[in-house]
Amino acid sequence: MRKFINKVKQHLEDPSLTQTHDAGPAGAQASGTLGDSGPFPNQGHWYRYRKQRGVNLGSWFVLERWICESPFHNAAAPAQSDLDVANGSNAKETLERHWDTWIVEDDWAWLAERGINTVRIPIGYYHICGADPSVLKGTDFADLHEVFAGAWNRVTSALATAHRYGIGVLFDLHAAPGKQNADAHSGTSSEPSFFKEPRNMAHTIHVLSALVAHLTRFARSHDPPLPNLVGIELLNEPQPGAADEALKRWYRDAFRAIRAIDPDLPLYISDSWRTDDYAGFVKAADTPFVVLDHHLYRCFTSGDIATPAAEHARRLRDTNDSTAQMFARAAGELEGAGGALVVGEWSAALNPGSLHGASDECQAKRDYVDAQLQLFDRHCAGWFFWTYEKESRGDTGWSFRDAVDAGVFPLEFRRYVGTPRADGASDARRDQARDKALGEHSGYWQQYSGHYEHWRFADGFTEGWDDAYTFASLGQGAYMEEIGFVGPWKKRRVQQHVAEKGDSNVWEYEHGFSQGLRAGAADIAAAS
Repeated sequence: MRKFINKVKQHLEDPSLTQTHDAGPAGAQASGTLGDSGPFPNQGHWYRYRKQRGVNLGSWFVLERWICESPFHNAAAPAQSDLDVANGSNAKETLERHWDTWIVEDDWAWLAERGINTVRIPIGYYHICGADPSVLKGTDFADLHEVFAGAWNRVTSALATAHRYGIGVLFDLHAAPGKQNADAHSGTSSEPSFFKEPRNMAHTIHVLSALVAHLTRFARSHDPPLPNLVGIELLNEPQPGAADEALKRWYRDAFRAIRAIDPDLPLYISDSWRTDDYAGFVKAADTPFVVLDHHLYRCFTSGDIATPAAEHARRLRDTNDSTAQMFARAAGELEGAGGALVVGEWSAALNPGSLHGASDECQAKRDYVDAQLQLFDRHCAGWFFWTYEKESRGDTGWSFRDAVDAGVFPLEFRRYVGTPRADGASDARRDQARDKALGEHSGYWQQYSGHYEHWRFADGFTEGWDDAYTFASLGQGAYMEEIGFVGPWKKRRVQQHVAEKGDSNVWEYEHGFSQGLRAGAADIAAAS
């Protein structure tokens, strides 16, 4: 196994094996793919398939007044949204000063040191106008190119800076033309019209096409090339109401448009808080590497308020509770379809009603966070805490920095590198575990007549175990990595197996791979 790991390390250290072609203009077929061209795995796969443990860089580009008050001081009434700030006085200077000071070099270093390996960055369509002015045409921001033109250089700089710290970036279209939900963080303080006016939905696909084309062009042309673009979230928290089928049709149209530009870029979609329904949609859509994003909060409803913090934590830990069962169902269906489930937003925030009577509020929040992390680690390919920081310090519910400083968020959520050793002893444990699993597999299928190729199960088990050890042994920082996006990763391995050895009884390879991957991960955990 050590020879294999050394070979993979060479691929990860050679950026020329990751990106080789320029992206075309929006809507054009790209001649290569960011991260997925060249051998598998390479640097791009390292970022895209590892388990994401991240934060949202909220209110950096899409402003939210409750997070950061300062940019709203000169905003036009009602002073709640990006459009209000842009229509106020000194908007260009206000925004550019904020973009340059809200997240700085020290923040990236702080995040990397504490084990954060991915960030989710909310942006609005108007932040793309510096690369493509046409995104503003016919929108509420049509006359504001000068105000927002400087955003694009900051967006691409974020990708480059993140790479220096080994951090992947998921860009999330938080504000679409016409607003996809009723919240001010969708760009304006007006009523939403995204689903009421078809031109908004069509224009948003143009926006996404421009975003993907210009981001991938920047990443490939950068010196060195940047493999840390982990995906694009097509739309944050859409509220379709009766237009649910229209949203699903729109997702399919967006898949086709973006896949024409980059066939392999992971695409993230919101579940609109209908997780089972949209897991089924992803399966039926049959589009490679689609990730379903669920947002979990327990502080807004009357039921949330009436539930004590300890009970919130208990329910999240209870595998028979409806939330845990929903996570298990959706994650299983998505993995089988070559997709994955992430929690794109969650927090330590609880309503004061839930903390009433708690003898230690900090410990109550800590238990609540621990319960969420355990749930996510069982079922999800990744998670992103909302949000990284607030302008006013001390909010341990919503500010990741404050939660870490106060001990509400546990720093031991990551394992340090150096514990797994791919050597003769681990190979012997692998072979022993493989032979045991193979015996059980072949013994079970003996009771059913048919043509079997149990050697495929053995091949899959070995490759799954080796992949688990490879990922754990390739940590580029202080922390151990693991495969999080098992469904898409397994799909790639199955394709390779079929190309090399044919597709007869490929299900045996799949079963063996899944068991080997789990067994390898368990062996690593036992050795840690």
